[in-house]
Amino acid sequence: MPVPLTREELLDQDRRRRMMEAYPWMKTWTDEELDRSLEQTLKSRPADAAGSGDVWVFAYGSLIWNPTFAFVERRTARIRGYHRRFCLRADMGRGSLERPGLFLGLDRGGQCAGVVFRIAEQQAPHELTLLWRREMITGAYVPRWLKTVTEEGPVNAIAMTINRNYSRYVGDWTHAETIKAIAMAEGRFGRCSDYLFNTVEHLAELGLRDRMLERIAAEVRRFLAG
Repeated sequence: MPVPLTREELLDQDRRRRMMEAYPWMKTWTDEELDRSLEQTLKSRPADAAGSGDVWVFAYGSLIWNPTFAFVERRTARIRGYHRRFCLRADMGRGSLERPGLFLGLDRGGQCAGVVFRIAEQQAPHELTLLWRREMITGAYVPRWLKTVTEEGPVNAIAMTINRNYSRYVGDWTHAETIKAIAMAEGRFGRCSDYLFNTVEHLAELGLRDRMLERIAAEVRRFLAG
């Protein structure tokens, strides 16, 4: 039975430990490594974003519909220089070693539409710790400050870009392999295909489109129907 990732699980050290013990092959970061990464990211905050202690986070995948951190404002946003892509092999969560799925990452080039969340200054240290426990646990991403464009004006936000040096970065799968993996994979958090469909549906609800993702969703549906 799929169990969605929850805020409570990220807060509970024992539940986090048990979750990671289920994947003994997966090398994970310690809390000290996570804290150090977060500290370094906050220290590298752009000068023009330092006027307020509030922190913006850019979401392009499951964070859009399951952020698991507290926020005080949400806006649709666009970034340039990175695009949303299924480029992270999922051996856990939405897949398995025997039948890996794929997670989305921000890869170089192009542009991407998504959501920015504003975390209040007083809550930022705690809420960003939860974000790091979720996204940075294996070092698959590189957190970067990116300039996002919103209808209310530009904001600098933390975005989880893909780590191309990570062992599970996927840069050479064929389109057919990608479709099959997404259609067939399932893990503790549910089916990889649902992860895709949820992302497409929530983007549409926000009035945003990702034609590449829509094409993949259509092909995955055909694969499942066939």
